[in-house]
Amino acid sequence: MTKNYLCVHAHFYQPPREDPRTGQIPVEPGAAPYPNWNERIYQECYRPNAEMGNYERISFNVGPTLLEWMATEHANTLSEIVNADRRLIMREGVGNAMAMPYHHTILPLATYLDKVTQVRWGIMDFETRYGHKPLGMWLPETAADDETLQVLADHGIRYTILAPWQARKEKLDVTHPYKVELTQGKSIIVFFYHAALSGGISFNPQMTVNADQFVTERLLGTFQTEGKKRAEAKLILLASDGELYGHHQPLRQYFLHRLLTESCRMNNIEVIYPAKWLQRFSVQSTVHIRQRTSWSCHHGVARWSTGCACTPGDSSWKKALRYALDQIASDIDQIYFDHVSRLVDDPWELRHAYLKVLLGQSSLEAYLREMTGKQLIPSEHQAMLQLLEAQVERQRMYASCAWFFDDFDRIEPRNAIAYAAHAIRLTELATGIDISSMAIKRLTKVVSPKTGLRGDEVLKVFL
Repeated sequence: MTKNYLCVHAHFYQPPREDPRTGQIPVEPGAAPYPNWNERIYQECYRPNAEMGNYERISFNVGPTLLEWMATEHANTLSEIVNADRRLIMREGVGNAMAMPYHHTILPLATYLDKVTQVRWGIMDFETRYGHKPLGMWLPETAADDETLQVLADHGIRYTILAPWQARKEKLDVTHPYKVELTQGKSIIVFFYHAALSGGISFNPQMTVNADQFVTERLLGTFQTEGKKRAEAKLILLASDGELYGHHQPLRQYFLHRLLTESCRMNNIEVIYPAKWLQRFSVQSTVHIRQRTSWSCHHGVARWSTGCACTPGDSSWKKALRYALDQIASDIDQIYFDHVSRLVDDPWELRHAYLKVLLGQSSLEAYLREMTGKQLIPSEHQAMLQLLEAQVERQRMYASCAWFFDDFDRIEPRNAIAYAAHAIRLTELATGIDISSMAIKRLTKVVSPKTGLRGDEVLKVFL
């Protein structure tokens, strides 16, 4: 007799919101009565789900920039989230938390070196927060290509979760995971979520009103029709924005709790998560993935690059913003490499491992002495700090939210340019090289179709 299993994966994320000049989150009027969106969503979603014990019942990831904010503002809730994973490790041998690339960068659009930095920073942050190496990594917007999966596998990541249309296979059976063969003898396991049910709970509020009804009217029938009839076990994985449960849909934390406790128990469905599945079952099938695809753009990754019909209106500003930031990044990287290579054999390894300083695992002085093999004079020390901090700003300007919505005149694109401006300024302070005039010229082509706001106007505010 086939055993039925359910996994709900919740992706929790907020982009960096701090003003780079102050390090503080400005008041965000749209989040009223709370001072900013982090705080509002915390009160509506992160805190109540922690209080109800939901993190221990789901598969989940929390974006590192959100964890960083929570560590300062709501450390007790962060501890409860981390302890949910730790309790499962003690009880089951494997946890349910997944890592995530650090800045929610759309990795198929990133350079190879940026992919490595984002993945390594995500892993380092996870190890610091949770106390163990991650087995899985959630990809921002599930955006993937072979090189991205290779970077994950090269860094010890065993599995990820993708949308079914990202598989290069017709009539994909999503009731079990697949192995994706990569180069250098590496591979990674992919769990594909159930598209109809995941989309239903995400965008149809009526579907998440009654958990018992959801199971009897939706889930049980899906187990009957999906997958092989004589399979040993069937897995239905539902993937959703974690903020669905209480923020996007008020009170849905109660739906989640009921679903994963009484509703599943009454219908002989076992609640599971990917690492525990892999502990019990072997992966027999293989698959190839489609290149440069994602879960929230059926045009590949056009939503974050050239613009597409996923957002209404004129989205030509997205291509212009992508091009401008790519050029700014290239200029900053060249200056960084030219100056840092005078003191360090591998400037990119210096960047890849720099998060240990930001996490407080090493002082900057000790880190630079380790990487350069000598004690730097004060001017060298200051220049290295500024160049590395420019790299941090240059990384966070690529947070995907800058391109996600329909208009440029929003806080997310403006923040991306603010971080670019800070990177430009830090680079100039370190080296005397000012690339702001070229950056201004490139950003003139970024124009809001609604208000006419231009990217260069935003840049000048923050320079």
